[in-house]
Amino acid sequence: MLFYNAKIFTPDGYRFGAVRVENGRFVELRSDADAPDAIDCNGNKLIPGLVDIHTHGNSGVDCSDGDAAGLMRIGQYLARHGVTSFLPTTMTLPLDTLCTAFQTAAALHRDRPAGCARVLGVHMEGPFLSASRRGAQNTSYLQPPDFAAFRKLYDACGGLIRLVDVAPETDGTADFIQRASALCTVSLAHTDATYNAAAAAFDAGSTHLTHLFNAMPPIHHRAPGVIGAASERNSVVAELIADGLHVHPSAVRMAFRLFPGRIALISDAVRCCGMPDGAYTLGGQRVFLRDGAVRLADGTLAGSAANLYDCMQNAIRFGIPEPDAIRAATAVPAQSIGADGVGTIEPGKVADFNVCDEALNRLRTYVAGQPIGA
Repeated sequence: MLFYNAKIFTPDGYRFGAVRVENGRFVELRSDADAPDAIDCNGNKLIPGLVDIHTHGNSGVDCSDGDAAGLMRIGQYLARHGVTSFLPTTMTLPLDTLCTAFQTAAALHRDRPAGCARVLGVHMEGPFLSASRRGAQNTSYLQPPDFAAFRKLYDACGGLIRLVDVAPETDGTADFIQRASALCTVSLAHTDATYNAAAAAFDAGSTHLTHLFNAMPPIHHRAPGVIGAASERNSVVAELIADGLHVHPSAVRMAFRLFPGRIALISDAVRCCGMPDGAYTLGGQRVFLRDGAVRLADGTLAGSAANLYDCMQNAIRFGIPEPDAIRAATAVPAQSIGADGVGTIEPGKVADFNVCDEALNRLRTYVAGQPIGA
């Protein structure tokens, strides 16, 4: 099938022409439309399917629930909103609960249901985090980094863990990072680490920073902390929640300057994404959605109610150049977890893409070359 008369967003920017899809993959970019099975895109934009590497849920469902039907519902919502790949992300919970959630994700990874975003792997956000920067993580289940426990979970889900979070100031972190980074991407998160502690963690093999500015010390000119240590290392990708609540628009612009080409937009969405205002749960705690904000009873922000497509559009509205925002929601997150088959429109990649109007309003989404219902 050939999609023609389109402004195609390639790794080098927009290119007017056509792209051929066969067996669920992009096989050729070309300038002509000489094909019997050609689809006219009417001059609209084609951008890669979005890749959300940090999302806890939506539609009343949490990835930590470990329910296959629920996880499928999460994936269907994402596909309907232009997000074609994701990492189901877990909270700080008992290890056996995490194991069930990971095994559920592994089943959908092996066999993607029709109309569903693809499960690339899982993101293990807890429990190796700092209590002092816990945010909405449940302190009852926090623990120091434990590679043996991590490896047991990793093996139980067939090596599906693509991203694991750790607070670098906790005991045993350097050894954990050295060993875990041989298996997946290691991210610094929910941390009170000093610059030196963070620098040591990056030197040990961490290459990622979870939700920049949130659940970490702010930058100070005499104490640059984890943000300073991350910004000066070209190997480190920083996640950013551009929902308009977690990070001020000015700080979004600052982030793209501090981490040029290294920002991965994320949603950090929780189960109340796509749901009406009311009370919900997150990691065994009650949270409340009101006017687009999700908070614990004490007012602490507890994830977001935005999807990644909304966040990408917000970033553009905040002043981020469109090409940079698109890459931050597609190629950068995919590359940060080693997902080489998605995130760009080029031959050999999976044919996940969105057809959008000039203002980037989504018109249609395709997963493996197949259209997703509205």
